Amino acid sequence: MKKIILTNGLISGLIVSVFLLCSMAYCYAYNNFNGSMVVGYSAMILAFSLVFVGVKNFRDKENAGVITFGKAFQIGFLIALIASTMYVVTWLVDYYFFIPDFMEKFCTQAIETAKANGASNAEIKAQTAEMETYKEMYKKPLGVIFLTYMEILPVGLVVSLISALILKRQ
Repeated sequence: MKKIILTNGLISGLIVSVFLLCSMAYCYAYNNFNGSMVVGYSAMILAFSLVFVGVKNFRDKENAGVITFGKAFQIGFLIALIASTMYVVTWLVDYYFFIPDFMEKFCTQAIETAKANGASNAEIKAQTAEMETYKEMYKKPLGVIFLTYMEILPVGLVVSLISALILKRQ
């Protein structure tokens, strides 16, 4: 079981980390953060497909075709946790060593996009306040870690839950 979790978690983490690095390089090269969320979450879904693969492999190869919902969810969660941790570590290295001005650029572009899309003054003011909160959180490493986990781990939990529901077999 440990080998399946570790293997699938590391491969999943590698996929999502490579996508993160490539998308951030693209965003910085073209100074355009629009659409990067779609690419990022698509990469997460692709990477977390290995949760399904890992749970199925455990059920079929190591557990004689039987797995409870709880065990399936546990395996899926651990795979997602490994991948998410790799994603967070990759982001920390990328952010602190290569793009420390990320939040400033991201927030500026988000507000400019809202203005260009015709947002009201109240909406722009609310978005500005929200962005200031994120900037404040990004001043501390624990804030960066928390926000980054909140970006990826919920997706992994949902995929783990769905995989456990589909693959459970008594």
